Amino acid sequence: MDTTVRNLDEQAYTALRARAALEGCTVDELINEAIRSYLGRSAVKRGTASLRSLRPEPYPEGNERLSSEIDAVVYGAPR
Repeated sequence: MDTTVRNLDEQAYTALRARAALEGCTVDELINEAIRSYLGRSAVKRGTASLRSLRPEPYPEGNERLSSEIDAVVYGAPR
């Protein structure tokens, strides 16, 4: 599909062109990838979000004692 997009951020578009050149692909390919990625995200309508819709994410390695360390800072609990 051919289309024209106006009012793009000039610096962002220049950076996108440079990234396309470095990756050996076209700007069109990167834009299509960005659109697909955006559409693949879960859609949360403004005002309808719920804490129930949140999903837990694991902490990175090295944070196994994070809760205890926070308690020590906040409450003075022993480490």
